Amino acid sequence: MRAVAGLWRWRRNPLCRRSDRREAWLALWALLLILFVAPVVGMLSGVLTHEELLATVRAQRLERHAVWATAEQLTVPRRPLDSDTEDSAESEGRRGVIAYWSGPDGATRTGPADVGHEVRPGDRFRVWTNDDGELTSPPLSGATASSQAMLAGVVAAAATAAAVEIGRRLAVRQLLRRRYARWDDEWARIGPDSGRAGTNS
Repeated sequence: MRAVAGLWRWRRNPLCRRSDRREAWLALWALLLILFVAPVVGMLSGVLTHEELLATVRAQRLERHAVWATAEQLTVPRRPLDSDTEDSAESEGRRGVIAYWSGPDGATRTGPADVGHEVRPGDRFRVWTNDDGELTSPPLSGATASSQAMLAGVVAAAATAAAVEIGRRLAVRQLLRRRYARWDDEWARIGPDSGRAGTNS
C-alpha cells in the first residue's frame, strides 16, 4: 500500500528510480487483482461447486431410500457409516443396535445400525439403504451442499489472493536483486577514484 501511495508522489520526483515505479505499479496491480479478480474466482468456484453438489444430492436421493428397521439387540459397538454428510456432533450421540429391515427384493436383512435416540428391542426406526438394500448414510442435504459450496468459494478467493501476493513478492524480490546488482556495478566503477576528486596529482 505504501508503494501504491508513493506512485502518486513519485510522478515528478527526480529521485524516483525506474525500479521504484515498477514496484509501485506491481503493488497497484496486485491490489486491483485481489479486490476484483479474487472475489470473481471465489464466486465462480462456489457456483460450480454448488451445481456439482446439487447433482450429487439428486443422485443420492434417487439411490438411497428410507425404510423401517426393527431393533433386535442393543449396546453393540457403534459402526461408522460411509458418510460424507454426517455431522460429527450428531454422530457422537448416536447408538449402535442390531436391527433387521426389508430390502428392495423383500428379503429380510440384519446388521448393525446407528440410531440417534434410545431404542429398545422391538422398537422401529428409520434407516437409509441403497439400491442393494445395504445400510448407508442419509443423502446429502441441500443446506449442506450450499454451505460446502460457500466454503469452497471462500477458499478459492483466499487462494487467489495469496497467489497474487506471492507473485508480487517474487517480482519485487527480483527488482531488488537487479537494483543491488546495479549498485554493485556503480560502486565498482567509482571505487578506485573515491577520495581523489579534485586532485591533480
